[in-house]
Amino acid sequence: MPHELPKTYDPSAIEPRWAEYWEKEKLFHVATEDVKPGRPTFTILLPPPNVTGNLHMGHMFEHTESDILVRWHRMRGETTLWIPGTDHAGIATQMLVERQLASEGIKRQDLGREKFVERVWDWRRLYGGNILKQMKRLGDSVDWSREYFTMDENLNRAVREVFVRLWEQGLIYRGEYIVNWCPRCLTAISDLEVVHEEQQGKLYEVRYPLVDGSGSIHIATTRPETMLGDVAVAVNPNDERYRKLIGKKLRLPLMNREIPIIADELANPEFGTGAVKVTPAHDPNDFAMGKRHNLPMLTIMDETAHINQNGGAYAGLDRYEARKRVLADLEEQGFLIAAKDHVLSLGKCQRCKTVVEPSLSTQWFVKIQPLADKAIAAVNSGHIRFTPENYKTIYLHWMTNIYDWCISRQLWWGHRIPAWYCTNPGCARSKEDVNAQPIVAREDPFKCPDCGFSLERETDVLDTWFSSALLPFTTLGWPEHTRDLDVFYPTSLLITGFDILFFWLARMAMMGCHFMQEMPLANGEPRPASDAVPFREVYIHALVRDAERQKMSKTKGNVLDPIEVTEKYGTDAVRFTLAAMASPGTDIAFNEHRTEGYRNFANKIWNAARFLFMNIDRAAEAGVWKQDDFLPLDDSTSALRESSPLVDRWIEARFERTAHDVNAALADYRFHEAANLVYQFFWGDLCDWYIEAVKLRLDFSSPDAKQARAALEHLVRIFEASLRLLSPFMPFITEEIWHALYQQKTPAKSIALTRFPQGCAAADGHNSIERMQILQDLIAGIRNRRAELKIEPKQKTPVRIFARNGVRELIESNRELIERMAAVEQMEFSGESIAKLPGVQATNAYEVAVIYERKIDVAAERERLKEKQQKLESENANLERQLSNQGFLAKAPAHIVEGLRKRYAEVQELLRKLRDALDELKGSDQ
Repeated sequence: MPHELPKTYDPSAIEPRWAEYWEKEKLFHVATEDVKPGRPTFTILLPPPNVTGNLHMGHMFEHTESDILVRWHRMRGETTLWIPGTDHAGIATQMLVERQLASEGIKRQDLGREKFVERVWDWRRLYGGNILKQMKRLGDSVDWSREYFTMDENLNRAVREVFVRLWEQGLIYRGEYIVNWCPRCLTAISDLEVVHEEQQGKLYEVRYPLVDGSGSIHIATTRPETMLGDVAVAVNPNDERYRKLIGKKLRLPLMNREIPIIADELANPEFGTGAVKVTPAHDPNDFAMGKRHNLPMLTIMDETAHINQNGGAYAGLDRYEARKRVLADLEEQGFLIAAKDHVLSLGKCQRCKTVVEPSLSTQWFVKIQPLADKAIAAVNSGHIRFTPENYKTIYLHWMTNIYDWCISRQLWWGHRIPAWYCTNPGCARSKEDVNAQPIVAREDPFKCPDCGFSLERETDVLDTWFSSALLPFTTLGWPEHTRDLDVFYPTSLLITGFDILFFWLARMAMMGCHFMQEMPLANGEPRPASDAVPFREVYIHALVRDAERQKMSKTKGNVLDPIEVTEKYGTDAVRFTLAAMASPGTDIAFNEHRTEGYRNFANKIWNAARFLFMNIDRAAEAGVWKQDDFLPLDDSTSALRESSPLVDRWIEARFERTAHDVNAALADYRFHEAANLVYQFFWGDLCDWYIEAVKLRLDFSSPDAKQARAALEHLVRIFEASLRLLSPFMPFITEEIWHALYQQKTPAKSIALTRFPQGCAAADGHNSIERMQILQDLIAGIRNRRAELKIEPKQKTPVRIFARNGVRELIESNRELIERMAAVEQMEFSGESIAKLPGVQATNAYEVAVIYERKIDVAAERERLKEKQQKLESENANLERQLSNQGFLAKAPAHIVEGLRKRYAEVQELLRKLRDALDELKGSDQ
C-alpha cells in the first residue's frame, strides 16, 4: 500500500480526528495499579479554569507549556499524570445564573436557595463544559478519566473534613471584623479580590465644633457620607496643636451627637489637618482604633450600600446620593470649609467592578499564621523551588506579612459551611451572639446538644479558593490514604501565572504542608516535610500581550480568541508560536505574523514527508525497500562509520546535539530555546541541507540501488527521530506523518507513547560537524557571490578554489554536493592563493572565486570589500577587548575562550586577504 499524504497540509482535516482518537483510545490514562515500583513519576495539576469560562490566550499559553512538558516527560519513560478539572467559581457562576434569571424576570430570592442551586447545576450541565471541549479540541494530553469538578461529592466531603479539622485545631474562628463588602455581589471578598484603581476625587475639610463652644477642629475626609457613623475624632498625642483638646467633646455636624477627641498614633499630623474622623464600622484602621479605645461600632449602611436607620434623615439614600446631600447640608450650615482635588485609590470588586465598601460584618476566618509558617519553611528549605527565582522573594514577602483569611461568602452557590446554630435565642449556640460557639460537624446534626432545640445551618459558603487550595491532595483521594497519594503526591510541578500566586499557589502550599504532614508514608513512617509540599517546583509563566506589548482587554478591543487563531493557522502553529516566544520572565508579544511563519514551518515538514514517502514508494516499486526493514533511530548507538558519507554522519551528529540541547532547555523551562533548536534543525539542517544533499543518492534504477536504499534508510531513520523530537511541540502533524510512515505497523498507538530522543553533546567522533561547516560556508559563499553578480539561478558557473590543510580533499570528495547546491559547472583548484581575484570569498580553510565573464564594476567591488573590511575590523576590536579582559578570561568557560581565540585568528587572516584584494584594485580603471 503506497504512502499517501494530501498534497496540501490542512490542519482542520487532521487535528479534530487525532484529538478525538487520543481521548477515545484513553492514551493518557494512568492506572495506579499498573505503575511499576521505582519508575519515575511526573504529576501535574491543571489550574482549574472557571466552569463559566472559555479559553483565552493566557489559558492556551499555560496549556501549551504544560502539555509540552507532560508529553516530554511521558516520552522519557516516566509515569506521567496530568489531572484536569474545572472550578465551580462561586461568585462568577452565581452572577451569570442570576443574570439569566433576570432576563426571565426572576430573582434568586423568588426561587429560594434550594431551587436556585438546582438551577445552577442545570446551567452547569448545559453550558459549563465548553472550556473542557475546547481543551479536548486543542489536544491537551490529560487523563480525562480523572476529570474533577470542585463541587463533586468526593471533593465536597474532603472540603468539609478540612474545615472541621481546622475548627477542631482552633485555626478557624467566627468574628466581627471589617471586611471588603461588594454591594453588587452582596458578599464579603478577600483583599486579593479587590482591584485598586486611581481616580480623581476630592479631599473635604469639615469643621467639627467643640461642645463647650470654645472653638472647633477641622477634619479631612474623602468619604463625607461616612461621618454619619463617626464616634470620635483622633489626633496624634504628639501634635502640639491638639494636645490640650484631648478628652474634650465635639458635636457631630448634621447628627447633633457628642463624640470624644481621642489620642492615637494612627493620626498623621502631616496628612490633611492632622485630625481624623473615626468610623469604626466602615474603615479598617478606624476599626482597630475603636477596639483600642473601646468605642461603639455604629453601622450606617446596609448590604446594598444604602444608608440605614442609623443615618437619621439620610436613611434610604444610596451612598453616593447621601454624599451629595451631606455635602450640601454641611455647606448650608457652615461646616464645609474646603474641597481640594485629590487622587483616590478606589478598591473595586475584581468580578463586577463595583466600588467595595469596608463594612463591619460577622464572618468566618482562618487563623493563617501557623499554616503560613510551614509554607514559608518549605520554600526556605528548598522543598519548593521557583522559576523565575525572583518569585520566591515575592512569595516570602507576602507570606510573612499575611493577614487572617476571610473564608466566608454570602452566596448560595458553593461549599456551604458545615456549621449549625441553635434556634433558641437564649442558648449559647444562638447565631444572634457573635461569640456563640456553633456546632461544626462532619455529619449533619439534628438538635442542639445543649438545650435540645432545633438547629439552623450557616447560610454562608466558603471562598472558592478554599476548595481549590486542597486540590493537589483531594484529587488523589484524600482524606483516605490511597495508593494514588502514595504514587503521585507531591505533584512534580505547578505551572501558573503570577495573578494567582497568592490566590491559589500560596494557599495550596499552606494547606498541603499542614494536612499532608499528618498522613504517613506508604511504609507507615512519618511523612517528612519535604514530602508534605503540594508540588516540588513552581514555574511562573509570563503574560501574553498583543503585538504592541499592550495587555489584552475587551475595552481595548485587542483580545485574541485562541480558537479562532487555531482555526486560521492550525493548533500546532499557534502552540509553536507560544513556545518559541516563551522565555522565562519575559512577557509574550503575540504576533500573528510569527504564527503565519510557523504555519509555513508546518508546510515545510509536510512537504518533506511527502518527498520521503514518494521515495519510499519508488524504492518499493524498484524492489529495494520493504516496510518491515525500517528500524527507528536508536538513541544510544549509530550504524554509521567513518567511511559513511559525510552528510549522513553530519546530520546524525547535529541531531544528537540538538536532542541533547532540547532536553537541557526543557529541563530549565527554556521553552523558547527548545522550540528554536528544533526549528533550526528541522528547517535548516534537515530540510535545507540534508534532504537536498541526499537527493543525489536516491536513484533506485541505477546499478548503485543498494547505496540508494542505504541513503533512504538513513533519511527515514533521521526523519522519524526528528518527528519524535518535534512531537511535544507540534503533536498533531507529527502524529499524522508518523502513522503514515509506519502505515498499519506502528510500534505504539501514538507517537506520544514512543521514546523521546535523549541525544548526546559529544556525538561527533569524526568531526563531521566541523567538516560539513566548511562545505556549508563554501556553498553559501558561492551563492552570495553569484547573487552579487546577479547570475540567474539556473545558470551554472565555474569556480576557482585554493584550499589548504587537507581541505582540498574534503572539497573534492564532496564535489557533486557543491556542484548541485551552489550551481557550479566546473571546479578548478589553484596551487597558490587567489585572494587578489575580484570577489574572492576567503576563510582560514579556503579561498573561492566565481569565474564569470561579465565585466567587474571595480568601484562597486571596492565598496563591497571596504564594507566587509569595516565589519571585520569592528568584530576584531570586540574580540581584542574581550581577550584582553582578565576578569572575563578568568570567569569564562575554557571552550568559550578557546573559540574566541580561534575566531580572532580567523579574522586576522581575513583582514589580511581583504587588504591584499583592495591593493590589487587600487588604481585600476576597470
